[in-house]
Amino acid sequence: MSVAENGRSLALAEELLAVGDAPLGERDLKQIRNLILDHLGCCYAGSLLAWGRRMHEWAAPHAGSGNAPLLASQTRLAPGLAAFVNATAAHGLELDDTHDESVSHPGAAVIASSLALAAHHGLSGERLAAAIYAGYEAVGRVGAATNAAETIELGFHPTSLFVGFGAAAAAALLLNLSPRELARGWGLVLSMAGGSMQFSQEPEGTTVKRLHGGYAALHGVMAAEHAGLGIAGPEQALEGRYGLISNFGADSDPERLNHAHPDGPEIHRISYKPYPCCRLFHSTLDALAEVTDEFSMNPEEIESIVVGGPDIMVTQHMLRRPTSEMAAQYSLPFTLGAALYYGPSSVAGFMGEALEDRRTLAIADRVDAVADPDMQAAFPAHFGSWLELKDRNGDTRRSDILDSLGTPANPMGRAELVAKFDSLTAGDNGIDGADIAARLEDLQQLRLIDSLLAPFCN
Repeated sequence: MSVAENGRSLALAEELLAVGDAPLGERDLKQIRNLILDHLGCCYAGSLLAWGRRMHEWAAPHAGSGNAPLLASQTRLAPGLAAFVNATAAHGLELDDTHDESVSHPGAAVIASSLALAAHHGLSGERLAAAIYAGYEAVGRVGAATNAAETIELGFHPTSLFVGFGAAAAAALLLNLSPRELARGWGLVLSMAGGSMQFSQEPEGTTVKRLHGGYAALHGVMAAEHAGLGIAGPEQALEGRYGLISNFGADSDPERLNHAHPDGPEIHRISYKPYPCCRLFHSTLDALAEVTDEFSMNPEEIESIVVGGPDIMVTQHMLRRPTSEMAAQYSLPFTLGAALYYGPSSVAGFMGEALEDRRTLAIADRVDAVADPDMQAAFPAHFGSWLELKDRNGDTRRSDILDSLGTPANPMGRAELVAKFDSLTAGDNGIDGADIAARLEDLQQLRLIDSLLAPFCN
């Protein structure tokens, strides 16, 4: 389909839906299996925490509205509702995967939407894999074309803003929509998408950030279902005069919508998160590990910490007294304190009474951040930072990290992902990471997705 004749949105829609016409290669399937494994662990664990249980309470009156399962329950819902609740749970722990260039979390919404629709409609693992591939590709292209770093500066959260377009692409493939129907579905997403960054400026009222993954999933499923019924939005939702790129971007590159990244498909440009905090801090935590000899240093010996990173680290992440879990996970000073006393991979350091831990807060008061022009120039292709620690003796240690653990340049292997999964599920209901990973090895042969999800729904 010619971009000149039909527009960029329609051409991209045709390219993405064509993914379902041919089998995926083994390298792509291996990555998709890992992405699903990681998503399921995050979703299950998030469902058991306070906000996850509240979402289940909200969904309870809608039980039986469809055949899409809520993880960590026996409830079945309509696909959009199940996707909303499951994606909120997956995004809520701050451990879900990240696409760096779009500064977004694709998996929470794209995979939750795909699983909900595939389960509800009785679709195969092969179809599911194609949908996930298409959804991630859409998120990467849309975020890169819009220029996500500028989108954040304008005050919008890319996960809520961009990922609904990926969820809609995945849903469209599963529902056998035409390219024109998908393009018009994106027109519907355009009118629903948003996601203010105001949550990053306040110590409370931050639970909404966890909902951003859920909103993206719900909007994507709704838009695809509506478009399939002939309820259409504008066809040039991405490139039009009042489209996504024009309204939410700056220094944008619309041509990126129709050009694959030279490094390959967007599913291979994903970072997995070993630490339950804002992705921006992961390189900082790796640097902190290095200067403290893998956190063996007594935190009481620390006089001061200075971090250099992208501009938004200074403008949006320096709240020193967060009063909610989400605000704590988005606070650089608090995160460094929690890592020193609870460990960098611990969720407990951000929860409940830990928010008032005087030891963590004392470290937070010793942390400063500066905008580093080199790290800003590398962002968002790289979420790099440097950390300089001065101890009580006046000695200074420094570490510079461009690519943190979990990035494509410094990847987590299958064993590490299984270990992360097991740490999140803790063997509940006999759920075992190695078993789920083995089930995923047969993803292409699965006739029904329910068999994959069964262990999570008891």
